[in-house]
Amino acid sequence: MRVIEGDAREMPGVAARSVHLIVTSPPYPMIPQWDRLFERLGAYDYEAMHGVLSDVWRRSREVLVPGGLLAVNVGDALRSRDGEFRLWPNHARILESCAALGFHPLPYLLWKKPTNRPNAFLGSGFLPPNAYVTLDCEFILLFRNGGLRRLPPRDAVRSASRYSRAERDRWFSQIWDDVRGARQGAEGRRSGAFPSEIPERLIRMFSCVGETVLDPFAGTGTTLWAAARLGRAAIGIEIDPVRSAELRATAAHWGRPTPRSPTRGAGAPRRRRASGTGARGR
Repeated sequence: MRVIEGDAREMPGVAARSVHLIVTSPPYPMIPQWDRLFERLGAYDYEAMHGVLSDVWRRSREVLVPGGLLAVNVGDALRSRDGEFRLWPNHARILESCAALGFHPLPYLLWKKPTNRPNAFLGSGFLPPNAYVTLDCEFILLFRNGGLRRLPPRDAVRSASRYSRAERDRWFSQIWDDVRGARQGAEGRRSGAFPSEIPERLIRMFSCVGETVLDPFAGTGTTLWAAARLGRAAIGIEIDPVRSAELRATAAHWGRPTPRSPTRGAGAPRRRRASGTGARGR
């Protein structure tokens, strides 16, 4: 496992065409929690925020192998601006940006969070017409870098990476409603974590054992731990020096027979993310 302190827009130390799969969740534009983060990067409005993210997707295409995949977990935003309450469609903006950069968009997944209250609503309650639909889904956008990857017939590593029929039927259905959200901190200290089940599924769906998985917004490292548990080489980019140092310190203990050793059964960090471009923080 490699943890690199740096900017996700640059991905220092990651060679071109060296990564097979990117699994990440960026800071969400127009979510107040991340305003200060974007402001530090010179982005004060919706388009500028997505301009920052677009630089990450551009660099992602450079480091992916031909046929490698990019998986982006992102949610839309609801927010008032200039006196108008409206939807800010982050998923649509990322789809447009990645397609313009040359990625091939693939059918995406919808993660419906079972933890959200089914009776939540915004606006005028039981009186039409000024209530609003609740946002209780996030998008997992999928992009391929060029054409299909070609592997040798009856490749042993590919066979060792096989998933079951039941897993295929569940994972490749467009709506994931069986994944609970990760526990968050108190208000003002939310980590933006997503549950380890998300990267675990994506890594098994779209990479083989021994291949390289990258998260350019490493945060608390959920994607990295999932990749390592599944026998992939993991690389994380983290701009926050404190968080990157924490990740490197924990990674140094990987595989040691201690109670805190990050294995699937106990000890592996199950949370993810916080801070800047190189550290997602929803």
